[in-house]
Amino acid sequence: MAQVAPPAAPPRPDGLHRRVFASLLRYPRFRLLWVSNLFFFGGVWTQTLILGWLVFDTTGSEFRLAVFTAVRLAPMMLGPLSGVVSDRFDRARLLLAASGWALAVVLLLLSVLVSAGAAPYWLLVTGGLCLGLAQSPSQPARSTLVLDFVGRESLSNANALNSIVMNMTQVIGPAIGGAMISALGAPGALWVSTAWFAVSLVTLWPLRHTAGRVAHAGGESLRRLVSSGIRAVLDNRLATAVLLITLLANILLWPIYQAFMPVFAKVHLGLDAGGLGWLLTCSGLGGLVGSLIIAALGDFRYKGAMFVVGTAIWGTLWVAFAASSVVPVSFVLLAGVGLASSAFGVLQTTLLLMLTPPAVQGRVLGLQELAIGVMPLATIMLGAVAEILGVAGTTMISGSLLVLFLVGLALAVPSLLRYSGRT
Repeated sequence: MAQVAPPAAPPRPDGLHRRVFASLLRYPRFRLLWVSNLFFFGGVWTQTLILGWLVFDTTGSEFRLAVFTAVRLAPMMLGPLSGVVSDRFDRARLLLAASGWALAVVLLLLSVLVSAGAAPYWLLVTGGLCLGLAQSPSQPARSTLVLDFVGRESLSNANALNSIVMNMTQVIGPAIGGAMISALGAPGALWVSTAWFAVSLVTLWPLRHTAGRVAHAGGESLRRLVSSGIRAVLDNRLATAVLLITLLANILLWPIYQAFMPVFAKVHLGLDAGGLGWLLTCSGLGGLVGSLIIAALGDFRYKGAMFVVGTAIWGTLWVAFAASSVVPVSFVLLAGVGLASSAFGVLQTTLLLMLTPPAVQGRVLGLQELAIGVMPLATIMLGAVAEILGVAGTTMISGSLLVLFLVGLALAVPSLLRYSGRT
């Protein structure tokens, strides 16, 4: 199995803003991928909000909305399979297929039928599943292409810039979707937001013949391909530790942010929907600042230490946020939560790519996608605990458990703290 090396980079840019955006300035193929990601994820988050709105508007049922959300996230469980696909096929063309699929689903299945008033609940759920099939199975290919395009030295910077895309689209996408629903109605919002996927597709098109590829000899069974990716993680103590942290973070803390922020806003802080929006904005801005800081650091030393310590600080700040009942303090703490989360969000993928051989990187990131995919089940579990202990008590316990695990991991695997990823 051979990996096409990234081209020699132009001279390193000088100046802070040039260091922050170095990968965008130095690597034209990554620049196209980054712009495509911006519009693709903007479309995903916008469409998710619009479809969720239509589901609740149509059914008036919180349970049916929860079912829609679970179905929308279900394709994340296909991580091992999508990792195999990423390692065996042209990754840029896989992303072209994902953008084209999303465009066709939104344009043909949803926009036309919603406008005609012929979109029952089951069709909206199907649309959510199709969006999930466009997003989640393409993630291993999307992440491994970054390394193909920029190489190890610029990987931290490039992944930080991709994290900026995720933060921006998660904050701005739903806001734009809500504004379009208010101005145009849900059918009009669907038609307008179709352009997001169209731009993503057009931006990717020049990469169809120039992308770095991983060539895999055929003949191996799917089971052997998946198991080889699992072995690549289990045989590497540091990669195993990184994947365990990813799994626990998505069991203990990410579901709280995804599901329970309205409870914190309304019950604990006495805020209305606007206040909730500002809380989430603070977190998004914190994540944006954190990603910019990591991007500016470039190929810094002790990436493992920043990953572990940053994640521990993230858990600690969640505990403090859950204990706070003072609105200004809560806003500051949630901004800190977003800032610290960037160390986790950026470096989990960076470290897994650096720690594993190119031949299995797609499959390893497929396992990462599977670890993230436990979030819907974890949300139900934490919701059951919150019924007994309350959301604040559940969050304090979850954050504390994650911090204790990280302390134990740092003592058991101190080499992770020293890991820099430099060759």
